[in-house]
Amino acid sequence: MQPTTYVRCLAAAGAATITLLAVPAAAAPVAGAGHGTYARLHPLADLSARRLATADLVAAAKRGTGSPVDDPAREQQVLDSVARQAREAGDDPGATVRIFRDQIEANKQVQRALHSRWDTDPSAAPKERPDLEQVREEINRVNADLVHAIADSPAARAAPSCAAALTAAERHVRRERQLDGVHATALTHALRAVCATGL
Repeated sequence: MQPTTYVRCLAAAGAATITLLAVPAAAAPVAGAGHGTYARLHPLADLSARRLATADLVAAAKRGTGSPVDDPAREQQVLDSVARQAREAGDDPGATVRIFRDQIEANKQVQRALHSRWDTDPSAAPKERPDLEQVREEINRVNADLVHAIADSPAARAAPSCAAALTAAERHVRRERQLDGVHATALTHALRAVCATGL
């Protein structure tokens, strides 16, 4: 898919997707959240939002095709791939897989919400169908970045300030990416397993 075609597919799936996939400005320091911890966790929150943006495209690609939202074979491929990448990065594959299980479930939450919205109001549905394989290539790129962000943050994820810093990072990402209710709720789900002690 040529870049211009890809942009048209993004637009067809919803303007919010373009905002979510765009690279944001650097995060501002957050007082009281443990800036060092926050600085490590903000990329995780931001990449999770970028990954959620692909749900709009997956939903548009699957709409009307009979393809279910749940795809256990694809999900297992993703989990196997990120576990391998985590080992190669010297990180704990178990923690990476736990985080990605939530990422996958959050992505499916968005897909289901969009399908329900489009079924209720067909005029709101995208007019073009993105190429699912092209979308999955983008997901794979975001996955690789997310694996590295996880590998770069073990101390932050185990820190006593993790929950507070992650909440601050999540709120910052919600504002800068202007997430709607569906994506904001899904982002919270996507980040559930980030802190070792939970949120």
